[in-house]
Amino acid sequence: MIKLTIHENEKLGKINPEIYGHFSEHLGRCIYEGLYVGENSEIPNNKGMRTDVVEALKDMKLPVLRWPGGCFADEYHWKDGIGPKETRKKMINTNWGGVVEDNSFGTHEFFELCDQIGCKTYVNGNVGSGTVQEMSEWVEYMTFDGESPLAQQRRANGRDKAWKVDYFGVGNENWGCGGNMMPEYYADEYRRYQSFVKQYNPDSPITRVACGPNADDYEWTDKLMARCFARTFEHLHGNLDSISLHYYTVPHDWSHKGSATDFSKEDWYITLSKTLKMEELISKHTTIMDKHDPKKIVGLMVDEWGCWYDVEEGTNPGFLYQQNSIRDALVAGINLNIFNKHCDRVRMANIAQTVNVLQSVILTEGKKMLLTPTYHVFRMFKYHQDAQLLQSFLTGVDETGMGEWMVPEVTESVSAKDGMVNITLNNLSADDAKTVEISFDELKVSSIEASVVTGAMNAHNTFENADVVKTEELKNVEITETGIKVTLPACSVVLLRVK
Repeated sequence: MIKLTIHENEKLGKINPEIYGHFSEHLGRCIYEGLYVGENSEIPNNKGMRTDVVEALKDMKLPVLRWPGGCFADEYHWKDGIGPKETRKKMINTNWGGVVEDNSFGTHEFFELCDQIGCKTYVNGNVGSGTVQEMSEWVEYMTFDGESPLAQQRRANGRDKAWKVDYFGVGNENWGCGGNMMPEYYADEYRRYQSFVKQYNPDSPITRVACGPNADDYEWTDKLMARCFARTFEHLHGNLDSISLHYYTVPHDWSHKGSATDFSKEDWYITLSKTLKMEELISKHTTIMDKHDPKKIVGLMVDEWGCWYDVEEGTNPGFLYQQNSIRDALVAGINLNIFNKHCDRVRMANIAQTVNVLQSVILTEGKKMLLTPTYHVFRMFKYHQDAQLLQSFLTGVDETGMGEWMVPEVTESVSAKDGMVNITLNNLSADDAKTVEISFDELKVSSIEASVVTGAMNAHNTFENADVVKTEELKNVEITETGIKVTLPACSVVLLRVK
């Protein structure tokens, strides 16, 4: 029997809402047609922002949005995206499909979108092809409320009051598309560039995000921490607020990643096994960070993660458009539970990407919109935001899988907020339901709200049938003398809200 033990009085730390963050790049149809359709579109919009998408993201409680990239960030020049739209420069998006970028969605539009959603802002600056001056002026344009040429330019473009930039990325993937830099070189560039990310409003400081490692590049983390944190005087450690981590779940290899919907049971277990590597990556990078920063001052931001498959047949390969199945729901549930468990170091995560790209929560096609299985998991898990992580552990869990691709039957995380205990469970078995007995130290359960996202492992929503996968009430739950007994369907993600 699988048992989940919850020590409800042992609080391990706060789960930052930003762990449930999202990523929006100028890539394919994420921005254009996804989030932004323009003021003159026949699709219902508010100042160009697609109304149905914004409402869905609000319901999901999206906490922070990252923009404009990604690889696009290090070729983006922000002044091309301000002022009258008819005079904005056009450019070629060399990273993603070679299409023309008309810059009609720029700084003002991004902050308008975040304002409509009600989320925090994460702006990624250009180190790869930009300059210190360009980055410095962008920060001033966005955040300075006094009298200066750049503040006056912002006002002339229609925005009087300065915006709040919550997070600012100093470059992106500078080990790759952001300049092919070595860690020592990037670390020195980071120290220089971040000096000019000025804190114009000390009451609401910008959290700076340094480009961290690609997956298991532990050397990058070690050298970045050594040059940007450990060598700084104790009272001046603010050089480095946080570093990023990127890891994508690719079932096979980068030349043949596999289909998003046409996959075998072995592919199911390969994918889940590879996504579970996130636990190892976070643990090992945290160990390195702890060596330099035992007080855990520097946050780890997993600002790109999710599944990467072959694009859907007939679509532009540079647009990275893929479907989203129950397999992706499990990938989301597994990773979100991992992030929760590491909330002492993981302060933010941003799934890639919000709409129409990679493991998106929403797909659009003209006036049509659908919510993916991943969306339903994020909406279920929103109760963990700003909650206290509770001590919890599983016993009696066997492995399930095929051949070398073995995974635990069940994973979990537990939090408490506003008098409710939130339990999220994933059943990784493609075939078998799993029964879990849940016990508490003192809590006497009086009520349970139980919901589930489940279906056949290939199940997914289409524009013809958008409700194949949805959030449903879970019936197989009972209150026992010691706590709760719940049966998790095969291929399922479950939320229990307990009082």
